[in-house]
Amino acid sequence: MATYLVDRQLAGITMDDLGKAQGAAIRTADEFRSSGRDVSYLRSIFEPTTGHCQCLFEGSDESVVAEVNDIAGLPYDSITEVLDLPKPAR
Repeated sequence: MATYLVDRQLAGITMDDLGKAQGAAIRTADEFRSSGRDVSYLRSIFEPTTGHCQCLFEGSDESVVAEVNDIAGLPYDSITEVLDLPKPAR
């Protein structure tokens, strides 16, 4: 599976609504995976001053990641395949 960065603007969102949005992304990806579709929510980064939010998903292709976000009702500006480079274990 590839890793995809979902870029979105959530200016003015409350922390409660941000948590609900994250929960919707997680639940929808889990439902897709339970039905045999290769997609997983990984994590998000949120900058509260600007409302800029970036979410990482693993998926079989960009369209399944877009579908998860569409069904979850989450707006996005772009979806881009990226390389996720975690800190190496020592």
